[in-house]
Amino acid sequence: MRILLAHDGSASAMIAADLVRGIAWPRDSILRVISVIEPNVVGLTAWAGSAAGYSPEVDAQISAYYEGELAAVVESLRGPDRTAGGAVLRGRPASVIVDEARAFEADLVVVGSRGHGTIASLVLGSVSGEVVDHAACPVLVARLPNLSRVIFAADGSPAAATAEALLARWPIFEGLPIRVVSVADIPHPWHTGIAPTMNGQVLEAYEQELKQAKTEHQGIARESTERLRAAGRDATEDVRTGDAASQIIAVGAAWDADLLVLG
Repeated sequence: MRILLAHDGSASAMIAADLVRGIAWPRDSILRVISVIEPNVVGLTAWAGSAAGYSPEVDAQISAYYEGELAAVVESLRGPDRTAGGAVLRGRPASVIVDEARAFEADLVVVGSRGHGTIASLVLGSVSGEVVDHAACPVLVARLPNLSRVIFAADGSPAAATAEALLARWPIFEGLPIRVVSVADIPHPWHTGIAPTMNGQVLEAYEQELKQAKTEHQGIARESTERLRAAGRDATEDVRTGDAASQIIAVGAAWDADLLVLG
């Protein structure tokens, strides 16, 4: 496998590096670590003259810091069955990571859940969120330094089928328990604006629709679980009803999962 790790020296990047370090990658895997020096907004007009918009002296110090941090991470990732290298690059971090993943022909990009951005994000962080949206390969957003239990969100879509195929094929998932979660997400009908004489009919239609959806998602979960088991994976199924995102997160928390896989 070819794995690209984006590292900016933040606490979340350290967690991502710990996770990459601990995974049993296939023999002869190649790990590439990149750090991206972002242009200084204040000195943006100086971009052409000094790569980061700083004075040459300050720019040299920044470069030396990033190169030192990068070298330490790369060295910690080397092993007898894998090689590791890296580079300090310059530009807009999310764009550089996406472009580098394409040029490196990465099978997987690993990023931290939050970086050193000026404004902290409430969800993933602007860089990791954008990489998830735009990378041409799978992206792992690291929140924990270990990988032992996996939640797979299955909804019958082509994107979910692609994610399932990775779970079945990649050696890093061998021996890990996988819980296949499929959620029947049918909005509950509003009572406002419905004539009282129609409430019974509306609720009856809702119950029927929910029943059909549960049957459909039970089939999705069962078939996905059977395919994963046929591939040698330790898979079990779990069908829920309600808001899909909330239910998936709830299953992950209750089951103490380390990784959520979804299309």
